[in-house]
Amino acid sequence: MSLTADLLLHAYSAGVFPMAEHRDDPEVFWVDPKRRGILPLDGFRISRSLAKRIRNGGFEITVNRDFAGVVEGCADRAETWISAEIRDRYLELHAMGNAHSLEVWHQGILAGGTYGVSLGGAFFGESMFSRRRDASKVALAYLVDRLVQAGFILCDTQFLTPHLASLGGIEVSRARYRALLRDALSNEADFDRPAVPAPQLLLQRMTQTS
Repeated sequence: MSLTADLLLHAYSAGVFPMAEHRDDPEVFWVDPKRRGILPLDGFRISRSLAKRIRNGGFEITVNRDFAGVVEGCADRAETWISAEIRDRYLELHAMGNAHSLEVWHQGILAGGTYGVSLGGAFFGESMFSRRRDASKVALAYLVDRLVQAGFILCDTQFLTPHLASLGGIEVSRARYRALLRDALSNEADFDRPAVPAPQLLLQRMTQTS
């Protein structure tokens, strides 16, 4: 079965996601972890150092300005599951309005970012990258704020890494994830609706919800 944008959306709605063994692998396999990583939208942790970076780092935050650049940034590492086939299908989902990116710029250069897929009130985070210290953490902070303001109730991170755990990420069982997913899919959210907040407003809202 060939990988299509519609098949991807169906897979996400069923709780599975695609990966490739490496960037040049023409084959795609489906993943359904027994333990699923999620980022509770009311539990994002901002350390003092990250708050200082958001306030004083000189970053510009944009949404959906350079989706292809973010995907390429995420794939630009020695080992990656983002093959050409997977990249092309996410570009299609972006054109359809179901995949989104959040970019972190520094002095006009793409310094970091994250991207994912939205369905109903669920956001499926795919990957993130950083070319400047803490840029991926800054991206996640702005992403979580956007998801809350846009009406999302689930942020799926697929797996739990130490990096995500330090920011408030947790693991849940497959059964628990499926229940959360069902609830989220029955909700509506609009990723594009919120404005990008000023750093101080972002930090104020994060402090109130964390």
